[in-house]
Amino acid sequence: MTSSPLLHRIDRAIQNNPHARRRVYLESVAGRIILRGKVDSFYQKQMIQESLRGIDGIDGITNQLEVEEVK
Repeated sequence: MTSSPLLHRIDRAIQNNPHARRRVYLESVAGRIILRGKVDSFYQKQMIQESLRGIDGIDGITNQLEVEEVK
């Protein structure tokens, strides 16, 4: 299970990311972070994932964010 300090660091990284304009949900499973939600572009999807890469305590990231075109 993911510790509270780790979740706090992840949440802060997502909140500070200018590409995370929509709601991003995360889950921790066996040391891996799973990202879910909808974003406006593939670029946003990648930038949100990259914002988590440098956080100590994350063993891996599974990016299941969906790209939804804005009309």
